[in-house]
Amino acid sequence: QVQLVESGGGLVQAGGSLRLSCAASGRTFSSYAMGWFRQAPGKEREFVAAITRSGGSTYYADSVKGRFTISRDNAKNTVYLQMNSLKPEDTAVYYCAATNTYGFYSRGRAYDYWGQGTQVTVSS
Repeated sequence: QVQLVESGGGLVQAGGSLRLSCAASGRTFSSYAMGWFRQAPGKEREFVAAITRSGGSTYYADSVKGRFTISRDNAKNTVYLQMNSLKPEDTAVYYCAATNTYGFYSRGRAYDYWGQGTQVTVSS
């Protein structure tokens, strides 16, 4: 069982930056690949970024590539999402998630555990 708690959301102007954190409970954090997803009002949840267990590989949605960076610190049981050059269309609730599976990291169904989400609002 893994519990995930996101933090770092807030209100920022377009062009600004935020760093989201996701703290995981348990001693097996390094055995999970981690992902970030987001859901805007009236829209389906969408994949944002993912990182493998060691942090050696990362994956991004085309819409955030070059602006967002996912990273993890296995010693701190934490995964991060650095978001730069934010746009109003990045406004959403952001969720982190953990998966035992290998591959298919962009698919929400691959993930076993989810956090409660943190709101990110980007004003124009």
